[in-house]
Amino acid sequence: MNDLTTAEQLGDFLRRRRSAVSPDDAGIVSHGARRVPGLRREEIADIAGVSLTYYTRLEQGLATNPSTQVLDAVARGLRLSGVDRAHLYRLAGTTPPVESRPVGQGLQTLLDRMPDVAAIALSPLQDIVAWNRLGHAVLADHLDPGAPYGATPPNKVELLFTDERARLLHREWEHEACLAVASLRYVSATFADDPRLARLVGRLSLASTDFARLWAEHPVQLCSSGTKRFNHPQVGRLDLQYEVMHLPQDDGSRVLMMHALPGSPDDDALRLLASSTVTE
Repeated sequence: MNDLTTAEQLGDFLRRRRSAVSPDDAGIVSHGARRVPGLRREEIADIAGVSLTYYTRLEQGLATNPSTQVLDAVARGLRLSGVDRAHLYRLAGTTPPVESRPVGQGLQTLLDRMPDVAAIALSPLQDIVAWNRLGHAVLADHLDPGAPYGATPPNKVELLFTDERARLLHREWEHEACLAVASLRYVSATFADDPRLARLVGRLSLASTDFARLWAEHPVQLCSSGTKRFNHPQVGRLDLQYEVMHLPQDDGSRVLMMHALPGSPDDDALRLLASSTVTE
């Protein structure tokens, strides 16, 4: 076999993507015929704001630990798609930055097709980026139903620590708060260099002494299943089982699904709440 090393794969990837970008695409005025397709190394180096020597070492697999700023600049110069950009980061040994991407129509349709399940789609940093009607009704019926689809979607952890109605919703608030911080800590190692994580933690540390205390304790937990105990303003006591499904792009995005035990009083309460979300 002739498998390439990761550094060699990085170089091969850069060369192939560079050859696929035309001077016109990059806004470069080209005079006369070119000996090679795409852009020259010095052109990408200039666009990325790095020296030709450094960029050449990247393509040769000799540069180690390139910064996120360099990778971002190279990705822009090569006009990489989101998937290509994430691949570039991984080949360079760096975690791709967290993004709150719009949820695809397929996933939104799936959420809407689960009328008996309260479903909420979360970004890696727990931005609420989609929900179905029952998910909205259970978790945050005081928010606009369109809140996840705007420029700044609500953050599930931030709601828990800074929104009084969200706080009163949980009968075991301290337990939920610990789980939320432990889950955020779990992803913090993966996304340690992402400025959005730093901004979220900084904002919450200033806004909530409870968050600052729990964050300092450094709990870590992968919260994948369990029971959430609510005191819901519409239906009262409501105990829901939850499961967390990680999405196939494997970037930390996931779907929180909450359901009641069939035949239980909680099932009756959840059905009553679901019926209240149906409009003519």
